[in-house]
Amino acid sequence: MPQARQTGSRMRIEVVGRNVTITDAIRDYCAQRADKLPRYFDGVQMMTFRISSPDHDHHREFDVELVIDVAGHDDFVSHAKERDLYAAIDLVAQKGQRQLVEHKDRLREHDRGRGQ
Repeated sequence: MPQARQTGSRMRIEVVGRNVTITDAIRDYCAQRADKLPRYFDGVQMMTFRISSPDHDHHREFDVELVIDVAGHDDFVSHAKERDLYAAIDLVAQKGQRQLVEHKDRLREHDRGRGQ
């Protein structure tokens, strides 16, 4: 069952597991990574971490998807696959950060083109 968390900036964070038990430690780690992302773009409304792992795989690999809901734009989606769950969360957060920075840069360039 996904559990949503509100942060101080009113951003919702969901952590959803498929074939993975989401512990409080995992949820807190995702929240720590998510809390840093709005500093790169302030239009972030919600983030969803989807963590899955094939249940038949002996060499367990975690697939983490991060969906970032941004005001006025389609959702940003990033994926990471690693054997270490925490490394996968770090990687997907870095990819999400890069998407937000690039989006903000594009908006700035667009505004400059209009003579501002």
